[in-house]
Amino acid sequence: MKKITLGTEKLEVGRLGLGCMGMSAFYTGAGADDAGSIATIHRAMELGVTLFDTAEMYGPYRNEELLAKAFAGHRDEVVIATKFGTINHRVPEENGQPVRTLDGSPENVRLSVEGSLRRLNTDYIDLYYQHRMDPGTPIEDTVGALSELIQEGKIRHYGLSEAAPATIRRANAVHPVTAIQTEYSLWTRDPEAEVLPTVRELGIGFVPYSPLGRGFLTGTIRSLDELADDDFRRFNPRFEGDNLEANIRIVEQVDAVAKELDATPGQVALAWLLAQGDDIAPIPGTRRVANLEQNVKADELVLSADQLERLAEVAPAVGDRYADMSPLNK
Repeated sequence: MKKITLGTEKLEVGRLGLGCMGMSAFYTGAGADDAGSIATIHRAMELGVTLFDTAEMYGPYRNEELLAKAFAGHRDEVVIATKFGTINHRVPEENGQPVRTLDGSPENVRLSVEGSLRRLNTDYIDLYYQHRMDPGTPIEDTVGALSELIQEGKIRHYGLSEAAPATIRRANAVHPVTAIQTEYSLWTRDPEAEVLPTVRELGIGFVPYSPLGRGFLTGTIRSLDELADDDFRRFNPRFEGDNLEANIRIVEQVDAVAKELDATPGQVALAWLLAQGDDIAPIPGTRRVANLEQNVKADELVLSADQLERLAEVAPAVGDRYADMSPLNK
């Protein structure tokens, strides 16, 4: 797999990573087959994937523990990215569950990283993201704490997830940001307006999550009946009613290009994203080896100028990205 570097401090990664959230949280069957998930992670490593994305809230905690098992004996072969900031470790748990509130305070940064290091069974984290911005803590204070952790060797790089351009600039002024993570795909084009120009001006890498539109761009979802009752996508505005019907047109246009190339719609969607720049490392998620192998083939897929232009003209998805957008882009 081709490799790229993220940020001015040059974190090298394979240009397709693996999002591990669905192995332990939010999707139907998450956590039911840890052995299968570990096999998928191992196959990813064989195929040249190096960037593995998790977070303390995935489970919560279970996903980090899963990755620790998968990486036993392989720590130096992988780039571990995990996230903090949506669990408040400064207060007692409620009914045995962590308190989910935005907290970017320096105290919580330190409490969070110690927990992640323990669960991941490692003495350093390659890329440590603030998962969502905390409106109650100046970003300068949060990044100050992250900079100290870099100096101490507990983390090697830091990033921000779902941060606005002004916040990115303020953070970068304290310590260089290595990567910005946000949703980006043919289904979600929002970053092109301000976020992508900002990170490119500052030399920051970009890590798109949900590059397959939460599975929609694979062409396998045509109705809510195909989703289990506990699948969180049932409550996502883009999968509801008229929005779902309108969004099927995106897959149809992607599928038309896929047929020309004897590829899958998902491979075309990923290839389009990779063609947007050599500073982009998408992290499609899956817990199945077959899906992983399909996704990785996008690294070799070359779209013609005409195909890229036709895909760029596809209108993005109808509907909000989340039912509650309030925590985003603060």
